[in-house]
This record gives sequence, structure tokens and C-alpha cells, in this order.
Amino acid sequence: MPTAADRHLQDLVILRRVRDRIDREYAQPLNVEALARDAHMSSGHLSREFKRAFGEAPYSYLMTRRIERAMALLRRGDLSVTEVCFAVGCSSLGTFSTRFTELVGIPPSTYRREQAEAMKGIPSCVAKNVSKPVRNREAQAAGR
Repeated sequence: MPTAADRHLQDLVILRRVRDRIDREYAQPLNVEALARDAHMSSGHLSREFKRAFGEAPYSYLMTRRIERAMALLRRGDLSVTEVCFAVGCSSLGTFSTRFTELVGIPPSTYRREQAEAMKGIPSCVAKNVSKPVRNREAQAAGR
């Protein structure tokens, strides 16, 4: 009979797989219910355990991944904000813009305008590290 510690370790393996799937398939239509079903967990249990293991809820983690990718696409400057929104898997421009502003501290249109010029000539690997978004609404708290 598995102990509580064994079950916790099994859950961590499953949670890492869920996190890896989010990292891989961020542009696909993912939701917590589908992730939980595929992990053979209830959505509530997945959300609680994911947050306990990784510090944020699965949906928040998914949106952070999407915003990180959106930042890279916006820095290139060749796509509109709407095109970037759909390219990273968001179906609502309003939700995308709100979450982007929460994480980055400025709206995506402003970011695109400022960063496309500022990042010219900087290798993408450096640009990615210096412009990584913060999580859990830290951008708003830092601005106060």
C-alpha cells in the first residue's frame, strides 16, 4: 500500500508532466479541466497541487508562458499585437492585453513599439533574459 509520501512523489511526477506539456503546447487551446483529465486528477486537485509545487496555478503558469513568447514575437516588430495574441494561443485580445500589462507593466502595443527599436542588434538569447516577465502581478506592485 503506497504511503502519503509515495503518493506525493507520484503527484510531483504527474505535475512535472503537466508543466512540461504547458511549456510545449502553450499555443494550443489548453484549459485546466483538459490538463486535469489527461493527468487523471480532478481540476481542483490539479490546481491546488500545481500551485503548491510551482508557486502559481496552472492557468497562471500557462498565461506566463504565452506572455513570454508574445514578448519575443513583439520584439521582432513584424507582427501586430492581434497577430501575436492569436499566435501564442490566446483567443481574447482583451484578456491577452490585460494579462500582458499585469506581467510586463506596460500594454503590448507600447512594449512592441519600445522594444522593437531598443532590441535591434542585441542577440535574441540576451534579449530574452533581460526582458523576461515577472509573475503574480509583481509589475504592478513594483510600480507603486
